[in-house]
Amino acid sequence: MSRRIDYGNLMHRAMRSLIQNVLTDIQQNGLPGEHHFFITFDTLHPDVELADWLSDRYPGEMTIVIQHWFDNLDVTDEGFSITLNFGENPEPMYIPYDAIKTFVDPSVEFGLRFETQEEDEDEEDEVEEAPMEEMAEEPEAPPTEAEVVSLDQFRK
Repeated sequence: MSRRIDYGNLMHRAMRSLIQNVLTDIQQNGLPGEHHFFITFDTLHPDVELADWLSDRYPGEMTIVIQHWFDNLDVTDEGFSITLNFGENPEPMYIPYDAIKTFVDPSVEFGLRFETQEEDEDEEDEVEEAPMEEMAEEPEAPPTEAEVVSLDQFRK
């Protein structure tokens, strides 16, 4: 058996590291300018921690917005915890990087999409940089079971 360079896995780790670096900077310095994030993640991932009512409301996938109001952002090597406001109810959550499906910063037209190949369970997740036209449309798409939650309405 010959040794191979696993570019897919290397890219996967590099893109997760990029998200960790961005969130660490936000934790330390706050959001600069117009930057904000739409992060879609797998609510069924075994390490995701959500309030029961949120996991019931979003069975499978959820998109959060990190923009005007967030608290207790704590970034680790495995994921991040954050408190977000849902209808005047602050809710803490933990999201491991491996649960993230998309990471978008529309202010600079940057987006990442992490895709899992379900056909071959031995394969690692694959990552691709998605075209911004496709990514930018997602938050404005008609709501399905999970929808983008705008935190603007909770801003004081």
